[in-house]
This record gives sequence, C-alpha cells and structure tokens, in this order.
Amino acid sequence: MSNGLLLWVDDEIELLKAHIIFLEKKGYVVETVTNGYDAIEKCASTTYDLILLDENMPGISGLETLSRIKEISPTTAIVMVTKSEEENIMDQAIGSKIADYLIKPVNPTQILLTLKKNIHKKEIVAEVAQNAYQQNFGKIGMQISDSLTFEDWKEVYKRLVYWELELSETDSSMDEMLSMQKAEANQSFSKFVSRHYEDWINRPENRPVMSPDIFKKKIFPLLDKGEKVFLIVLDNFRYDQWRMLERELADAFTIEEDIYCSILPTATQYARNAIFSGLMPNKIAEMFPNLWVDEDEEEGKNLNEAPLIQTQLERYRRKNTFSYHKINESTSVEKFIHQFNQLEKYDLNVVVLNFIDMLSHARTESKMVRELASSEAAYRSITQSWFRHSAVKDLFKALATSNYRIIVTTDHGSIRVKNPLKVVGDKNTNTNLRYKLGKNLNYNPKEVFEIKDPKKGQLPSPNISTAYIFASGDNFFAYPNNYNYYVSYYRNTFQHGGISMEEMLIPLITLQSKKKN
Repeated sequence: MSNGLLLWVDDEIELLKAHIIFLEKKGYVVETVTNGYDAIEKCASTTYDLILLDENMPGISGLETLSRIKEISPTTAIVMVTKSEEENIMDQAIGSKIADYLIKPVNPTQILLTLKKNIHKKEIVAEVAQNAYQQNFGKIGMQISDSLTFEDWKEVYKRLVYWELELSETDSSMDEMLSMQKAEANQSFSKFVSRHYEDWINRPENRPVMSPDIFKKKIFPLLDKGEKVFLIVLDNFRYDQWRMLERELADAFTIEEDIYCSILPTATQYARNAIFSGLMPNKIAEMFPNLWVDEDEEEGKNLNEAPLIQTQLERYRRKNTFSYHKINESTSVEKFIHQFNQLEKYDLNVVVLNFIDMLSHARTESKMVRELASSEAAYRSITQSWFRHSAVKDLFKALATSNYRIIVTTDHGSIRVKNPLKVVGDKNTNTNLRYKLGKNLNYNPKEVFEIKDPKKGQLPSPNISTAYIFASGDNFFAYPNNYNYYVSYYRNTFQHGGISMEEMLIPLITLQSKKKN
C-alpha cells in the first residue's frame, strides 16, 4: 500500500533521481514533470497527495504554476522548492497558501519531514495523543483518588479537559476510555463537594473562591489599584469552551487563567445573583426581598442584577461608578460597541452575554440544533464558531485597544445528562432537571445530595419544610408520569443546577491588552 502519490515538478529532475529512489523505498509513488504546463495538465486529471514545485523554471514560473494548480485542486498540499531566498518570493508563496517552503539543495530527510507533516500529520498526531493519554491514564486515576483539596480537583479537571481537547482533534478510539475516567472523576468530585459544601458555605475563610467572593477577591482589589475594570459574564460557560475561545484571544491579550467554584444550585437565579450581590441566596432574600424572585413566581429570575451590584458597592462603602448591560443578540452588541468610548467614565463596566445559555436551551428544544451540537466536541465548536463570527469578537477587538483590565467569567457551566433518577414532588416543585426544592419530595436519598435544612446551605426556604436535592454526575430528575417520553426528550441534553466538575469548576479569566503592556 502506497504512503502517498506525489508529483515533483523541476526542470532539473534528472539530478533528483537519488531523492526519488529514497522516497520510493519509503513507500511513496513519485511522478515527475519538468515544467509548469505539464504539471497543470497532470493535476487536471490526477489528484495528488502532495506536489513538490520548483520556483525557478523556464516557461511558466513556479508561482504562476502554483496559482493555476490551486484553481484546479485547492486542497492539494504544495511545497515550494527553490534556490531563491528572496523574501518577496517567500511572501507570495505563503500568501498563496503553500504547505511548506524548502530551500535548495534539499536533503531527503527534509523532504520526508515535510511529507509526514503534510500528508500523515493526522495519523501521527492521533497515534501520539492516544499513546500519551494511555500512559497518563494511570496517573490521572491516582490523581482522582488522591484529590483531597479544591486545588487538587482544579488540576484533575484541567488535565481531563486537556486530554478531551487533544483526543477530540483526532479520530481517536480513546474517547470512550476518557469518558469513563471523567465519569469516575465526577463521581468522586460529587462526594468531595457533598462532604465539604456546608462547611464552605458557613465558614467562608476556609473555602475556595465561590460565587459571592468574585467582586471582593477579584474586582475590588483591581479597582483599589486605580484600574478600570471590564467584567464580562458569559452565562452557562464551561472551562472547555473557554479553552476554545482562548485560541481566539491569545494574540491580542495576556491571559491569566483560574478556576473558581459555583455555589449550589448551579443556576442563574442563585449563582449569578450571588456574584452580583456578594451574598448567599438566603441573605439576598432576607436583606433585599424586593430583589429576590422565588422559584414559583412567573417573573424572570435575573432582572435585578444592576440593583444587586449597587447593594454590594454600598455594603462595602465603595464610591465606584459602574454601568451594567445585558446582551442577548449580535445587534445589541453592535449598538453597545458604538457607545464603547462613553464607558470610560465608569470605574467598572459589567456586561452579561446570554448566547451560550440560549444555545444550550435551543439544543434541548430544537432537533436541528441538537443535530449540530450532537457531542461535546460539536458543542465546543459551535461556541467557537459563534464567537468568531459574532459581534462579540468585535467587542474584544475594541477591548484590545483599551486600558481596561478585563475579567471574563460565568455563573455556572453545564453537563450532558444521560441517567434519569425518579423523583416525585407536588405541583409547586420547580422544573429544573438537576435540582429540586419542595416540601414533599420523594426520592432515593442514596442517589442525590440533599440539603434538608436550607439554612445550612444558605438557601431561601419558601416553606418551613422545604428541602433541596441535587443530581450529581450525569444524572437528571424525571417524574414517573409520562416517564419514557420525558427521559427520551431530555437524555443527552446539556443541563445545569447540580453537582459536577463541568457545572461547578468554572473559568475566571483576567485579560490585559498586549498593546498596553
């Protein structure tokens, strides 16, 4: 079986016989021509894996040949081989999207390297990634069982996401193995959270950075240094999605990456309101009842974010000025960018972007979106594509020319749910699939994390006997009536509200424009 079909175009092809024999011994089929016209004719009837093209030939030049071949076969890899080291020829060749550029005299090893890079890269990368993950599998397993602190869990999750991204870019057979390891990690992480959560909530000095701590620990210290801060909250934004967006931002910004812990429930009403108020949900409900919306009320659960920010500034006796904007679609971002210069008068600008949350809901409700985001990798890819082609990228371009210190974060992530758990509740029970609160909940206590006394989880208690339960791992709650329809509709959708690394271990990113450094 051939390693690949090559076309070598050079007016001195006779002098390259030794190179051609070397490549044939390595399993390549090499066809040769001595001029550009013959090369173009060959390409019209044959598809090559790679073309080695001399730049300086009589008749039609290498660059002109390159341009004509690209019209016929735009995806064929073309390697320019030339005696010339002139920069403008290199620039023109690179501008024409060549695969590589070699300076004569070339040696066989150089040619072999460029073939491996351009013909066999996918297989080599896949093989190396698979072997490396296999070697790391045991170490990650030990790391999961040895994780005793929140910092340990951050490292485990980062490592799992790293391998998820590495393997998703290859046609790897390791996906299932990684998926099982991630499920095992989530099981252990849920036990870790269950053991420590109430202590974290009630003894803030002992806890990792959590939702109510964001302003106090990340934003106020920057304001105290006289920096102007731009806070961007991407609703329902996971760490793996951040790793995709990071690629889009790395050229323009210096990046300081961290992960913090969302409070429970990992839902907008609780976690985002906790960020903006600097308070746990029960305290918001007690101190600012007009700003808290109970689960059973019809109105939106996050309509009071600007007033909550104001209460936090006042509580800390801060005089900082701020603006607040919630943006749901690209046209609103464009309008926002038009008034960008007017924002400089504020110490703090807060922008909430809802696209990723909308995507996650659309994926549940629309067959077409579910098809487009059929896997974790596809969900990440859609997020990256949205960013690349939306006005949000223009917002970051504007920020890249500014002096702002930019914080990019979220209120919670989401997890793809697979395993239904039966739960029974009265008609007032909330509809979220990852957490339930109510006074007459019926469930298997071994399958959930329960907070029977909401005060211990610093959660509001609409009734005296209200309890909260949380799904962990990839479980979701389903009612016994209409069970099969409900399960098939919601299985494999992205949900939030419960306990998992994806929902709770979420990005907290500080950016600064490279132009301003």
